[in-house]
Parts: sequence; C-alpha cells; structure tokens
Amino acid sequence: MTAVITLCSTARLDHVRRQQRLLAAEPVRRIVVWLDADPPPAFGGAEVLHVPPGPYGMRLAAGRNRGALAAGDADLLVFLDADCLPGPGLFARYRAAADAHPDALLCGPVTYLPEGVRPEHADALPALTAPHAARPSPPDGENVVAGPDDYRLFWSLSFAVTAKTWSVLGGFDEAYEGYGGEDTDLAWTARQAGVPLVWTGGAHAYHQYHPTSSPPWQHLDDILRNGRRFAGRWGFWPMQGWLDAFAEAGVIEHTPTGWQRS
Repeated sequence: MTAVITLCSTARLDHVRRQQRLLAAEPVRRIVVWLDADPPPAFGGAEVLHVPPGPYGMRLAAGRNRGALAAGDADLLVFLDADCLPGPGLFARYRAAADAHPDALLCGPVTYLPEGVRPEHADALPALTAPHAARPSPPDGENVVAGPDDYRLFWSLSFAVTAKTWSVLGGFDEAYEGYGGEDTDLAWTARQAGVPLVWTGGAHAYHQYHPTSSPPWQHLDDILRNGRRFAGRWGFWPMQGWLDAFAEAGVIEHTPTGWQRS
C-alpha cells in the first residue's frame, strides 16, 4: 500500500483541496497533517492529523514524521507538498523506482505552473509539463542514481521512500521549526547513511502558483536559526544563495560564529 503525506495550513487550503480531489482518484491512503494552531478542517476521505506550531513557527519536520508514523503498514511513503498536484504517472513511477531501488531516496521532477493555471483534472497536466531546470529530469521510466554532490538538490516538494528506508533515515530532525533547512538536513542524513538519491523519471508533480519573494524576507530569522543548526551538524550553512542576498542587502553579516543579523 502507498500512503501520501501532505502538510497543510490555511495559506495553502485552496491548493491542497485541489490536490486532494486529484488524489481521491488514486488507490492510495491519504494523510493530511494540519500545521496551524486552529483545529483542522475536514478533507473528504483523508485522515487528518494536527501538529500545532512550536515556539518558532510551523513544525514541518515534526508534521512529516507524524504523517509517516500514521501510515502504519504502508510499504511506500510519498511526501507531496500542499501546493503540488500529482501527475497521472507519479505513483506508478515511484512504485517502479522503489521496486528497483528499495533502499533509495526517490525524487521526481517538479513543474512550476504559471499564475492563473489551476488544473482540475489529472489529464490536463501532461501538456503543462516543464520540469524545473535546477534538478535532473530523466526520461519517463528511467531512474538515475545521483552523485555525492547532488544531495544538495534534494527538495521535499515531492519524494518517496520505502518504509524500510524511512526507518534507516530516522525521519526529519524535529529541532527545525519554521522555514528552511529540514529537507537539506534529511538529504545529508541520507548521504551519510549511504542511502542513494535517485532521480525518478516520469514521477511528475506540478507546483501550483502562489506569490513568493526572493529572498524570502518573511523567513529571515527562521533561515538564520535553522541554518545555524544545520551548520552545527554538517559543517556548512545551507541556503547560501539567500544568505548572500540578505548580506548584499545589509541585513545580515558573517561573523566567526556564523551568520547573524547586522
């Protein structure tokens, strides 16, 4: 059995309802983890869990761990962000990749949809496919084992692992709260544990549009706090492009103990 785990908050409610309508047509177990403090709404046919915010904001790492725990005897765990729609072949491709690479961290391509494009049916998605160029996108049905330097490209928007591999990884580090860092931390945990990262051709997800800022100013303190934790564990700071942009704007500076507000 395949379990699909999605994190959700009020800010992404419309996105996740559209996602869940598409997922309802798939033979999967649906688990939605609500991250806001208020009680969660219902998502027809899905199991809904509640992981309220911690002192520093939403607990994405804890939410994904709770969803995986609730999946019970599911042998394949698929993590799909609230703003991502599953392509028609996503589950079949992840399943085939898991059969071929049962010990791997599996990552499919992600297409970012333009503003105003809101597909309501899965058969509308293939024509929109334009995978983000920052990550490999093998041909449909092909799986490519990543090199050691590629773990930095791991995104938690869409990925899958067998239940056994999830146990090897130990889940996300729940000390990360708020925005940023927890997904790169999981990737480095996989790298250290010898868990292969496999780019999964044809497991397409489609990211629904919402406004963003680059760098993400609203998450500055989260990035500094979570970046410091990551650096303490792995010896370097993640999210370097954003840190450079903040530094260029004069709001942070690099000190002997790492990045901090100026």
